[in-house]
Amino acid sequence: MARANDEIEAILQEYADLIAITGGDAFRARSYEKAARAIGGYPADVTTLDPKGLREIPHVGKSIADKIVEYLTSGRISAVEERRQSIPAGVRELIAIPMLGPKKALLLYEELGISSVDQLLDAVHGERLRDLRGFGEKTEANILHGIALMQKAGTRILLNAAMDAAERIVAELSGVEGCERCAYAGSLRRMRETIGDIDVLVAADASAPFMDALAALPNTAEVIAHGAKKTSIRTTKGLQVDLRVLPPDSWGAGLQYFTGAKAHNIRTREIAVRQGLKLSEYGLFDAESGERIVSSTEEEIYERLGLPWIPPTLREDRGEIEAALRGELPVLVTEEDIRGDLHTHTDLTDGLAPLEEMVAAAAARGYSYYAVTDHAPDLAMQRMTKEKTLAQRERVRELDRKHKGMRLLHGTELNIGPEGDVDWPDDFLAGFDICLASIHSHFNQSRDALTRRLVRACENPYISVIGHPTTRRIGKRPPVDADFDAVFAACARTGTALEINAHPERLDLGDEDILRAKRHGVRFAIDSDAHSTTHLPYMRYGVATAQRGWLSKDDVVNTWPLTKLRRFLRPSV
Repeated sequence: MARANDEIEAILQEYADLIAITGGDAFRARSYEKAARAIGGYPADVTTLDPKGLREIPHVGKSIADKIVEYLTSGRISAVEERRQSIPAGVRELIAIPMLGPKKALLLYEELGISSVDQLLDAVHGERLRDLRGFGEKTEANILHGIALMQKAGTRILLNAAMDAAERIVAELSGVEGCERCAYAGSLRRMRETIGDIDVLVAADASAPFMDALAALPNTAEVIAHGAKKTSIRTTKGLQVDLRVLPPDSWGAGLQYFTGAKAHNIRTREIAVRQGLKLSEYGLFDAESGERIVSSTEEEIYERLGLPWIPPTLREDRGEIEAALRGELPVLVTEEDIRGDLHTHTDLTDGLAPLEEMVAAAAARGYSYYAVTDHAPDLAMQRMTKEKTLAQRERVRELDRKHKGMRLLHGTELNIGPEGDVDWPDDFLAGFDICLASIHSHFNQSRDALTRRLVRACENPYISVIGHPTTRRIGKRPPVDADFDAVFAACARTGTALEINAHPERLDLGDEDILRAKRHGVRFAIDSDAHSTTHLPYMRYGVATAQRGWLSKDDVVNTWPLTKLRRFLRPSV
């Protein structure tokens, strides 16, 4: 289900890791990393490009282009295969552990003969790593946490990957003759950050054509079960898809039944029982007579239970039933409410597209305003300078005069240093329209140090937004260990917004942290953190995460008109 771009990004990133493990040239490894990221974020499908077109992708030269062609024609890259053979299989297994890294994995294999996760766990518990250079109690704790992250992730995939697969399947099944309705349900419709399997529903009089169509899809690798009411398949990417075909007049009941979390559904069924009713995927029935009362829409199911329609993103049994009964459900923020994106990057630092392309793509989304926030100089690998920033500002101002329907803001993403300091002095920060600040390093400081660091950034009068506040990367890096209730209180006190980073690998803040921060009175910014034009649509995942955190548009600063937003970004300092 993944784009060819994503597959090539993954294999080139693997090649970069293999080069690093085997002691290859660091510059060469870095060049493959850059090419991998550029291909993953490139808007055109690489399968449509000839070798010359491939070389037009940033960081892709002849050698890398040749490898891409080889992969597209044969499904393999011989150079990668050769590197794989030079690395013990066990080391490759260890590399998958978040926070371990290729060099440490190879050292564990060479010094202690560790070639599996189980052997590594035994070594940690036996305290056998502490004599190795670069290892200690802190490293052991990180390894254990990394293994836990990996095991917790299991076969779950990121939200965007599941959405891509589901939308393709829904499109395919919607075209089958006899389809009256088709949609995905389950945790995907609730927009959870990771998805274990995909539930797809079809409303039709006959089920067989849809069951056969699912089994025959090009990306179906295995048919797990094939029946009249339910068919389950596994895709070539290992994702399970469960299809159920419902009678058209049961559509609403089925959608309600297969969308809510188990705890939410238990609550709605309990309400039905108290009213002498029975709720199933086929409808709401009178418990005594068996007569069906309502079934065709979700709205009428909830209404007959004495509830307003509850948005799918809230159906987790986290107070939504009680709020609905009180008439206090929030009017959730929607993607249509978003007036602009306040955190984006260009190829001046680690983005993949030039300023003009990013601005044009943002304008095409209908935004009222758009901020360019490239990295500041303390992220040394980006090689930012004051001169580059000021030159970019002039280009932004020129483009702003041309885009009459969308105002451009020139900003920066600052780095929150170990002591809470940031890259530039106040007099230089005063020239930006917006300053975000984020943690990009020193993740393993003590809880007190990380808390002070974030609070100090909140107290900087020029910083309007804290970017990806917990720094987590889902399944790869855990959140930093800070007292976030203290951070939330500081944000509320100083009027600093917290970002909901919409990148599917981050979704940071997550929904539970949003709920806590909202109770402190914090404002939020939903941003794409786009590093290419293809990342701007990630906004939908940030909005969904905000909905799961019960946010309305008034809670989100980039739903505000520009005049109100400017007052927020630049209070008297």
